[in-house]
Amino acid sequence: MSYHNASFSGRITVAMTGASGAPYAIELIKQLVSANYQIFLLLSSAAKVVLKTETELEMPGNPAKATDWCQDYFKAKQQQIVVLGKDEWFSPPASGSAAPKQMVVVPCSTGTLSSIALGTSDNLLERAADVVIKERGQLILVPRETPFSSIHLENMLKLSNLGVTIMPAAPGFYHHPNSIEDLVNFMVARIMDHLNIDQTLVPRWGYTK
Repeated sequence: MSYHNASFSGRITVAMTGASGAPYAIELIKQLVSANYQIFLLLSSAAKVVLKTETELEMPGNPAKATDWCQDYFKAKQQQIVVLGKDEWFSPPASGSAAPKQMVVVPCSTGTLSSIALGTSDNLLERAADVVIKERGQLILVPRETPFSSIHLENMLKLSNLGVTIMPAAPGFYHHPNSIEDLVNFMVARIMDHLNIDQTLVPRWGYTK
């Protein structure tokens, strides 16, 4: 299958794990689609359970059917969202010569964070993160856990020292949120800002919306 399409503004890998925080991923994908980015979407088995629990969205288990589902749900262009299975080793995210230079794991479980820190690459999600690190790309991890143990913090420090951005799912309140959606938008806006992609969800400090 050919994944190349020059009509997109950019390419990015987005991964979801079993940590709480599926709405962050859903809103991020919406924003990336709006920004005309092609998205390689990776989901762990637990991520699909959390997605259904937190949003009542039930994505098909088959990657091809999940791709069609995403295209319909997010109103995406053909090939704009490509859902990949955990063993699709011949897909672009698995290769240093073909992978997008940017990747976001949101929400990121501490288990996945640990595996990335160890470089285990037991599945496509872990391999994709490993590729971005070794190719000196941009990797953003959005862990959602509380409290953090010393093990979690040591893994975060190790990854941070490698250039990985650790962005805990900890929305602020200075923008006077009135809803859960406002809190979700805060975090997604921070992710978009770090990706250097324009967003209008939340104004930057000192600016009006």
